[in-house]
Amino acid sequence: MIDKFKDECGVFGIFGHPEAANLTYLGLYALQHRGQESCGIVSSDGQSLRAYRGMGLVADVFKKDAIFENLPGRSAIGHVRYSTTGSSDFKNVQPIMVDYARGSIAVAHNGNLVNSQDIRNKLEQDGSIFSTTSDTEVIIHLMAKAQSDSLADRAVEALQSVKGAYSAVLLTETRMVAVRDPNGFRPLALGKLNEAYVVASETCAFDLIEAQFIREIEPGELVMIDKNGLKSFKPFKQAAPSPCIFEFIYFARPDSTIFGKQVYGVRKEFGRQLAREHSVEADLVIPVPDSGVPAAIGYAEESGIPFQTGLIRNHYVGRTFIEPQQSIRHFGVKLKLNPVREIIEGKRVIVVDDSIVRGTTARKIIKMIRQAGAREVHVRISSPPTSFPCYYGIDTPTRKELISSSHTIEEINRYITSDTLGYLSRSGMCAAAGVPDATPAGYYCDACFSGEYPVKFPRLKADSQLGLF
Repeated sequence: MIDKFKDECGVFGIFGHPEAANLTYLGLYALQHRGQESCGIVSSDGQSLRAYRGMGLVADVFKKDAIFENLPGRSAIGHVRYSTTGSSDFKNVQPIMVDYARGSIAVAHNGNLVNSQDIRNKLEQDGSIFSTTSDTEVIIHLMAKAQSDSLADRAVEALQSVKGAYSAVLLTETRMVAVRDPNGFRPLALGKLNEAYVVASETCAFDLIEAQFIREIEPGELVMIDKNGLKSFKPFKQAAPSPCIFEFIYFARPDSTIFGKQVYGVRKEFGRQLAREHSVEADLVIPVPDSGVPAAIGYAEESGIPFQTGLIRNHYVGRTFIEPQQSIRHFGVKLKLNPVREIIEGKRVIVVDDSIVRGTTARKIIKMIRQAGAREVHVRISSPPTSFPCYYGIDTPTRKELISSSHTIEEINRYITSDTLGYLSRSGMCAAAGVPDATPAGYYCDACFSGEYPVKFPRLKADSQLGLF
């Protein structure tokens, strides 16, 4: 219904706490924005692993106390999922758990392995039998075939064969492993709650359970946690860091810290830079809620034009809302957003949003604002035009569906019926996000804007999405 890139996944893990499963539930609740399709928890009591998984939101899947009674132990990992790889099916719900010759292991993975199909084909030729269509299962098969004795070495041996994005948490009966790919595409943070170690996709999960944020797990780092404490390894071939800048634009919660930056502050700076690049005379600035709010505040502060909440969001319409009849589908956006006529009528309005994908939703929003009496509507986007698909863990449309891949900004402006349209420049975006000290200017992965992919993948047709979605 809402024309955005789709969220990826979120992972959480805790080792050494008597309320491990309950805290994992809370951690997943904080990470719900990263995936609303399914969720799961696997716990360990030191002797065996136990799992509970289901389709739906965290609060709907884990709604009975008896579920947690069957998830005993001092360690647990959890996962919220949006299917970037594999179909929307219970068999693909994570964490994936298996028993094999060396015991039991569970894996929760955020990202996308661009060579998973090639590896899967080879494993199947060698006799492996897969029970899911998820690329995460490839990691488990590779670990089962690994010859190394230690868990860390088996994980390294398996992950050296894969390419792409992975921020993953693994759990056995007695150990937990957290690992991030050498490019560091997806965030992964390390924290502590009393004597227990905690890992999560975003620091907002630490805030909820009152854990202390220690640091981010670095690109190419593997962390092993057991009864003896924490050990860190850097076993992979070094690569240039390329964290996903779209995490700042849309995916991450604004109260999280990722890639060394506070998300809310970066989004405000996007808006400030947008105002410097695309100023226009207007009476008020309004955001498209909720993701457009920080950038709109930044735009208003930089431009001196008053900020107003001119669009109200209905928070009871989920991201998976299905319009029941073709005859009423035009009500889709109006179910989620409604303009405030008293604020908008007779005004020259600047509308700030984080992105335009196909342009269909922007067109409907502008129509609503004009119907509410706006005299002018100027659209400002706090990111560059999205012209290329992502292959590193985000479900994006094929390139031919992305309006900016085949239309100029002026053509898009005419299509969405705005008076003017301005996008944040690529250089302005990177400058606003900043980079860590002593790193190159091209630090972030912005392939969805530039088409410059840090990790290569099989040759694709122009409208392909690696066959994943």
